Amino acid sequence: MAAASRNVRLLALAGLAVTAVLAWWHFDLGRWLTLAQLQASRDALVAAYQARPLATVAAYFAVYVLSTALSLPGATVLTLAGGAVFGFGVGLVVASFAASLGALLAFLAARFLLRDWVQARFGARLAPVNAGIARDGVFYLLTLRLAPVFPFFLVNLLMGLTPISAGRYYGASQLGMLAGTAVYVNAGTQLAGLRSPADVLSPGLLGSLLLLGLFPLLAKALLGGWQARRACAGWVRPRRFDRNLVVIGAGSGGLVSAYIAAAVKARVTLVEAHQLGGDCLNTGCVPSKALIRAARLAHQMAAAPGYGVHAAGGVTVDFAAVMNRVQRVITDIAPHDSAQRYTALGVEVLQGHARLVSPWAVQVTAADGTQQTLTSRAIVLATGARPTLPPIPGLAEAGCLTSETVWQLRSCPQRLLVLGGGPIGCELAQAFARLGAQVTLVEQAPVLLGREEPAASALVADALRADGVTLLTGHQALRCERDGGGQRLVLRPPGTASAPEHAVAFDQLLCAVGRTPRVTGFGLEELGLAPPPGQPIATNAWLQTRMPHIYAVGDAAGPLQLTHAAAHQAWTAVVNALFGRFKRFAVDMSVMPRVTFTEPEVARVGLTEAEATAQGVPFETTHYPLADLDRAIADGQTAGFVQVLTVPGRDRILGVTIVGAQAGEMLAEYTLAMRHGLGLKKILGTVHPYPTLAEANKYAAGAWQRAHAPQRLLRWVARYHAWERGR
Repeated sequence: MAAASRNVRLLALAGLAVTAVLAWWHFDLGRWLTLAQLQASRDALVAAYQARPLATVAAYFAVYVLSTALSLPGATVLTLAGGAVFGFGVGLVVASFAASLGALLAFLAARFLLRDWVQARFGARLAPVNAGIARDGVFYLLTLRLAPVFPFFLVNLLMGLTPISAGRYYGASQLGMLAGTAVYVNAGTQLAGLRSPADVLSPGLLGSLLLLGLFPLLAKALLGGWQARRACAGWVRPRRFDRNLVVIGAGSGGLVSAYIAAAVKARVTLVEAHQLGGDCLNTGCVPSKALIRAARLAHQMAAAPGYGVHAAGGVTVDFAAVMNRVQRVITDIAPHDSAQRYTALGVEVLQGHARLVSPWAVQVTAADGTQQTLTSRAIVLATGARPTLPPIPGLAEAGCLTSETVWQLRSCPQRLLVLGGGPIGCELAQAFARLGAQVTLVEQAPVLLGREEPAASALVADALRADGVTLLTGHQALRCERDGGGQRLVLRPPGTASAPEHAVAFDQLLCAVGRTPRVTGFGLEELGLAPPPGQPIATNAWLQTRMPHIYAVGDAAGPLQLTHAAAHQAWTAVVNALFGRFKRFAVDMSVMPRVTFTEPEVARVGLTEAEATAQGVPFETTHYPLADLDRAIADGQTAGFVQVLTVPGRDRILGVTIVGAQAGEMLAEYTLAMRHGLGLKKILGTVHPYPTLAEANKYAAGAWQRAHAPQRLLRWVARYHAWERGR
């Protein structure tokens, strides 16, 4: 009912506006707002003003406000009239306030009638514009108001579609239009000498106003410079620098930062205290995927009889050999991230601990204690993250494993307890279960993978149970304690705080409850850059910290702890650091794919239904089950689906979730489509080879097309075909 009532009000308001505009043109009311008419009637208007000053001013004010609010032509003549009739002082005051109030009404009308529709339809594309207006809208608006080269009525309407507040809009308009209004009001006092409104703005005056229009942007630049100097106050800036860029941390973000800087011939130094390649190579992505490959192979071999394939003796797992292969995979990939490779690319690689000793100086302490200090125009912090250990009594004494230390195992734990039901916990729980461990997974939230679609997390939970994993969701970990010669984790099951405790025995406990940015020990505290405990380093849209020449990327900056997200941020940060005085780029994390490598895999890009609802983004959902896909049936891997969120009534993609075999590979097509604004119709029109899993993308697009088929047109087509058959 509320929506219907609002629609009625919208239609009524739009109808009144359209009626007023049509009346304006039908009755040729514009003839009264011409320079010739003003010159002809000036004496009568002056006489009316002298006889009834308040009534004349009120009538003038009302006409000016109404014409501006309706975006009608004639504002120039009305401003001239203010000076011609009232004189410069009164004319400037009345015309200025009338113009600003009319502009505000036009702004509010556009906001009331169109903003919700525009934002719902083009919200994703307008996100950078919205962010820029929210951040610097007043500066932009002042520039547009001071430089009379952009039609003011368009400024009113377009700004109404943005997030700028009405108060800020009115204030900037009142101030920004004052100079131009004064010029026209002053010209109005010399009305007899004007042949056309164009005579008001000479080339010199127009150039002056344009320069004045640049003042807000210049002021913004000066303000930014002042803020930068203030942030570095108390520190002495070197007159010369050793390097263009110093990068601290050689994980994904640091390696890409150094690579890009060297590629554009900057002098760059990369500092790493431990192993090049960071967590991804040494303790994260690479070893976990090597382990998952072995576990998946063991599972496939165990399932082989279902495909008519039998191996004598069954399946045995040599866990030590599995872990040794994991290390070999790391060794084989390590040259890609080695000091030798990056040195050959032009990067100076230093092994040691880096610490900021000033905003432009980095002290590097080598393993032997020797130190050197580097000065640099810009610095990139790519310090990564570490596994989070929750404050559970007895956890440290239990000798818990993390995603960094689990790779030291050479015998498979008989009883493994995994704490945490996120991507890392689910991946490792399934892998260890398939390699022979009795695995219990404990998650405090009611579901696994809580950021994914509920149907996706349910399929993963079913798969883990099928692999023998005991799932305890909704359980709170209370403490670890000894039980005779063994250990156990005491839990509180779902329910009230008085619910009876429950204990789970384990031989090894793997803690996988998340990762905390690694930000201590790098001198950030002394520079005032240290974030609150457990939080990432604060950065702006250009990945600058409070000190604008110091940037942060990757896990240390957030918000997504993904290798490819760190690489994407690194490109943005380095280009801004080296060339920001010419052009800056805001980091865009809106189309960032992610994959959980369980079986089935869970791959996602863009919004989930819950996220879209929380953000107030209207959406439609298209669901295609892999059980209908020929290749999935042939492979015996039918568990899963493709789910696509689109703008209502349109094929523009808001988000995609794929659950199934090779879901991560299938997601790339949707990521490409979202990045470049391609809709489902383009995917439907693309030839996909048969039989492949990627055909599911096309069939999902086809499902959307069927749901939006023009039924009325198809009924006429059916009649045409019937007529053709009867001829």
